[in-house]
This record gives sequence, C-alpha cells and structure tokens, in this order.
Amino acid sequence: MRMTRRQFGIAAIASLSQPLPAQEEAGVGIERVATGFRFTEGPVWSREGFLLFTDIPNNQIMKYAPGEKPTVFREDSNGAQGNAFDAQGRLYTCESHTRRVVRTDKKGAIEVLAEKWEGKRLNAPNDIAVRRDGHAYFTDPAFGAQADTRELDFYGVFHLPPKGELRVIAKPQGRPNGIVLSPNGHLLYVANSDEHNVRAYDVDHNGDTSNERVVISGVDGVPDGMRVDEQGNLYVAANRVWIYDAQGKLIGNLNIPEKPSNCAFGDSDLRTLYITARSSLYRARREVKGALQY
Repeated sequence: MRMTRRQFGIAAIASLSQPLPAQEEAGVGIERVATGFRFTEGPVWSREGFLLFTDIPNNQIMKYAPGEKPTVFREDSNGAQGNAFDAQGRLYTCESHTRRVVRTDKKGAIEVLAEKWEGKRLNAPNDIAVRRDGHAYFTDPAFGAQADTRELDFYGVFHLPPKGELRVIAKPQGRPNGIVLSPNGHLLYVANSDEHNVRAYDVDHNGDTSNERVVISGVDGVPDGMRVDEQGNLYVAANRVWIYDAQGKLIGNLNIPEKPSNCAFGDSDLRTLYITARSSLYRARREVKGALQY
C-alpha cells in the first residue's frame, strides 16, 4: 500500500517525484537522543521497554530506555553487530570477532547457535532476523580485515531452524548485509552492500525459502540494516534511510545528520523509528506503526 505524504510526516520526508525544501530534507523532525559512540549498529526493541544497540569499536552492547541516559548492557561483546529478540524474549546476537551467532536467555546464559559450516568457521555474522516460530536467518559477509582470514569461499545467507542443522539459503556474489522479515513472516529481505540492491525470498511454514528475486535495485549508498512497518513498507539504511513500499517502489526518505547504519521501531506504540548512525542514536516519530518481528 502506498502511503500518503501526510502519513510519512512532511517535516522529515522527501518524495522522489517532488523534493521538499532543503531545510526540511536536512533532518527536521529527526531527534538525536544519544551521542559520543564510535560506530553504532544493531538496534532492537525489547517488549520490556528499552532499546539495545551495539557500539562495535568499543566492543559493547548498549541499552537505552526513553528518557534516560544509555548504559552498558554487555561489555566485551565479541564485536557484536546485529541483534534480534525471539518470542520468548531471548536475545540473538551476531558476534563478528568470534564469527558466531549466540543466544542469551532471560537469565543471561549465553548459548552458541552457529559458528561453523561444514567444519569451517563462518566469515563474520552481521545481521539477524527471527520469526515468531523460532526460525532465524542471518547474513555472513566479510568486511575489512575479516576478508583476510576467511575460511569459507563464499558470502552466505543462512537459515537457522529451531531444530535441525544450519542451512545455506544463498551464496551471493556481493556481500549480504541487512536482513528482515515481512510483517507476516512469509517474505525474507536481504540487502546486498556490493550490488546496491535488496533481494526477497518466499518463506513457507517450515521456514524454508524459495523464489529468490531482486525487489529493489540501484539503492543510493551502501544498503545496510533494514526494518518493515505494519503496512509492509521497507526502511533501508544507506546514505540516508530510504523508504520503499511492498512492491519495491521508492516512496520517501529520512535524511539523518550522520550516515545511518540500521534502524528499529520502538516505544510502547511502535511508532518511533530509532536509527543508529555513526557516533549517535537518533529517532523519528512516525504515523505508521512498526512491525514487531517477534
């Protein structure tokens, strides 16, 4: 469904066909809520009323409760990047330093879910999405120094079922990055940083994927983390947050003062889009509600 200009909030959106004045496109309606970090990523909202996000160079997972100052949720995070919660409130985290995906239960116990494929270490898990029934999907690219120590000869998109072995969904030529599920859990979206596109996969009731296709091409900037709202619109962090409808048509954008890396809907009404962007955490109120992924 295509959204109206009023739904997106005139102060923060520039449409593709009719650009807004420069002062409005420059970030009016975008609020910086915390700063002083080195490189923020991996935002995820907890039903308990707080946001988690990572500060990768500082090797920390941070916690932000609205109206309070951020605190350290986890020290020595092993290069944590992407995060997701499941229906039980357990935290899934992609650890780039240890090249694994872990799950933290409500008591703080950490379990390793994936670290090898056919006896070889993963490249550096980057981002993850978890469906309500426990099927998890993550990307495994290799950026910077990670590429020099790869054991796998491919970049991967993986499926981690609640029971059973790790499976490969795709081995793209470019590096997969952000990953997100549609509101009903039957579509999986994967951003590719090198190809500047977003692919979609159909997902059946068993969690298996099929029908790979490119749904968004020519993304301006390097596509990174993604989220969806309840209407199926896709928010892609690149050189700004680009907003596409469910058919892949560009319908708006949020211009952030710093280059964004990822985003997540939060607050009690899920109408606030939190955006991680380099040294800061930003937020923007929306009229459309975000789709909770668990």
